[in-house]
Amino acid sequence: MRSARLEQALASGLLSLPAEGRIAVLRPRIGDELHDLPRERLQVITGFRPDHDWFAARGYPTAPRAEGTFAAAIVCLPRAKAHARALLAEAAQIVTAGGPVTVDGQKTDGIDAVLKDLRARVALSESLSKAHGKLAVFPAGDNLADWAARPAQVDGFTTVPGVFSADGIDPGSAVLAAALPADLKGHVADLGAGWGYLSRVVLSRAGVKSCHLVEAEAEALDCARLNVTDERAAFHWADATTWKAPRMLDHIVMNPPFHTGRGADPALGVAFLAAAARNLSPQGVLWLVANRHLPYDRTLTTLFRDVTEIGGSSAYRLTRAALPLRTR
Repeated sequence: MRSARLEQALASGLLSLPAEGRIAVLRPRIGDELHDLPRERLQVITGFRPDHDWFAARGYPTAPRAEGTFAAAIVCLPRAKAHARALLAEAAQIVTAGGPVTVDGQKTDGIDAVLKDLRARVALSESLSKAHGKLAVFPAGDNLADWAARPAQVDGFTTVPGVFSADGIDPGSAVLAAALPADLKGHVADLGAGWGYLSRVVLSRAGVKSCHLVEAEAEALDCARLNVTDERAAFHWADATTWKAPRMLDHIVMNPPFHTGRGADPALGVAFLAAAARNLSPQGVLWLVANRHLPYDRTLTTLFRDVTEIGGSSAYRLTRAALPLRTR
């Protein structure tokens, strides 16, 4: 979809890339084809580890953050409005003044609203509409400086636009935090740690020897480093579904994601559960919160000998799963 719009924009002259200089591609997603762009000049910039690794495996220079100046940029629009604005502001700053900044996105990701906002602030080209999305181009400059990402303080935690639950503590995580036992001890991991809320609760237990914060989103992990300053904490920018703990763990806490794009994807949560079973010791315990409608029960019984619902709320189910059947 994205490649079809890029191909047409280049062919029609709507997007004219400078003859020299690096081209930043911000936040492309797994499966996005960039073959119409000059590969030797591209820099894929994404802090989401699965996307980062997918492009790196295909030979693209890839980094979690932009460094230096670029001749052009292409912004692959995310769904969150604040995050989209922050990426556009970043692109307008890292590109040489007057250089082309391209914004591309699906209608379901809010491209129409973003283009409307841009028209009031920059010299936006006509938009190209194709494959249920739109693309437009504007010259880099300072017009979007007030859209730049700024840290926020939420209940004593630092967050930034684009991270999960940036506006407040996730209700499911709060339910799990309240249920964690006071005598939690040993080596622990928080899979999908986000900006560190659950890990801070874990580290409030004196018996905890270490807590591994495993998070795929680099910006969320940067926030976690500010929010969790305990020397027992270790930070891992990694895909939790493939992460391997440095040693087998006594406990894992998690509030796993269950969306890829707009649609629910229970398979993602299932992959988190399997990762927990792999990384726990034979006597290890998983502490899980999940939306009640998610079909995790059967999977849990194939991964753990002892699976017990320990409470929750009308929206969330709390589960204690112990004695993993599959370990490393």
